[in-house]
Amino acid sequence: MTLIKSISGIRGTIGGSPNENLTPLDAVKFAAAYGTFLMKAHPKKRLKVVIGRDARISGEMIQNLVVSTLVGLGIDVIDLGLSTTPTVEIAVPMEKADGGIILTASHNPKQWNALKLLNQKGEFLNAEEGARILEYAEKEDFSFAEVDELGSIQKNDSYIDIHIDEVLALPLVEAETIKKAKFKVVVDGVNSSGGIAIPRLLEELGVEVVKLYCDPTGHFPHNPEPLKEHLQDICELVVKEKADFGIVVDPDVDRLAFISEDGEMFGEEYTLVACADYVLGKTPGNTVSNLSSTRALRDITEKHKGTYTAAAVGEVNVVVAMKTTKAIIGGEGNGGIIYPESHYGRDALVGTALFLMLMAERGGKVSELRKSYPAYFMSKKKIELTPSINVDKILETMAAKYKHEKPSTIDGVKIDFTDSWVHLRKSNTEPIIRVYTEAPNQTMASALADKIIKEIKEITA
Repeated sequence: MTLIKSISGIRGTIGGSPNENLTPLDAVKFAAAYGTFLMKAHPKKRLKVVIGRDARISGEMIQNLVVSTLVGLGIDVIDLGLSTTPTVEIAVPMEKADGGIILTASHNPKQWNALKLLNQKGEFLNAEEGARILEYAEKEDFSFAEVDELGSIQKNDSYIDIHIDEVLALPLVEAETIKKAKFKVVVDGVNSSGGIAIPRLLEELGVEVVKLYCDPTGHFPHNPEPLKEHLQDICELVVKEKADFGIVVDPDVDRLAFISEDGEMFGEEYTLVACADYVLGKTPGNTVSNLSSTRALRDITEKHKGTYTAAAVGEVNVVVAMKTTKAIIGGEGNGGIIYPESHYGRDALVGTALFLMLMAERGGKVSELRKSYPAYFMSKKKIELTPSINVDKILETMAAKYKHEKPSTIDGVKIDFTDSWVHLRKSNTEPIIRVYTEAPNQTMASALADKIIKEIKEITA
């Protein structure tokens, strides 16, 4: 059982003891800390916060606790009920709210839940703001409202439809073009809110939908992280139904993966590559992904005469880099699409619509599209170290050893070779170094990882 407090929010398993798990007391304390943070940032103002949740079993309980805590502080709440992370993100500025909270543990299993915190733009808080909230929670220095000053609750369950309308209104999304393609698509909604939002979007676009696990009960039928080893059912159903492709989302609908018509994974890393290929073909510009994402995005961006930038790992870091470079699309290799024309947040609905446009205009099969992109293969390994070992010193030594390759040190050490790369990052929670590599084939990727691991072990010997 676990409780993880970080600058990006609080996440933990339901049940157990306070301060060790995500118990009702922890949910209240952290919601109060967030409310206090907003009150200090906007003194003498009546505040408004948007709240939404995914379908996990604990969601309604945690939502009731969080909403009541904010009301107790004198903050008005717009309660979206069952929603998605990107839906809450677009609702915050539309409601002219001062912030937002999404109750979701994203791709974690059903025993987990979390509070994800947004600013008044509907974007994730930065590190400094997150640290301040952790400090307020630690001190428990809260001042609740008197009875005449309590906040109000306004329920609004229309925002998934509003979100879909926003996607349909994007200049690069042409509903008639998609309708003419007469697609048939299987959707795995992992029994969460994606099972509502994605089929509804597809039906608006004239797509024939075959639903798999689209009942939002919160009883996830498989591990909800959209990786190949968890997706046997949809891979088989896509082939059985003779569908054009399959769509998989995680419980809060900010990650997107595709299944090709032959039942093979399109590859989460290539979700962003495909969407960027479509967008760049219409509106040339720059792109951003994180340091641990595939080099294929750089290749596609340069093919379209744009500039690619690698950001530190973490959505907030990608967004900062996108704003700095005026990127027109970006995201992360986990299937997260950030399209500023809509909003600065990972959004599987936007990604779905862009991918449908690409397929409708290109024609052919999804497997053929995948083969048209540069082929890269990844290895993701880790080295376990004793707590006494200085991880920062190891990373400094590796950066010095490969200084002729001009390594990036904005987030661990990223070494770019001619046809491959390695990214070394230390974990914030345990004494390990993550070793991610990418190369033109799996053998080379694994061999590079093993070579780097051997060199690190020689340093620590």
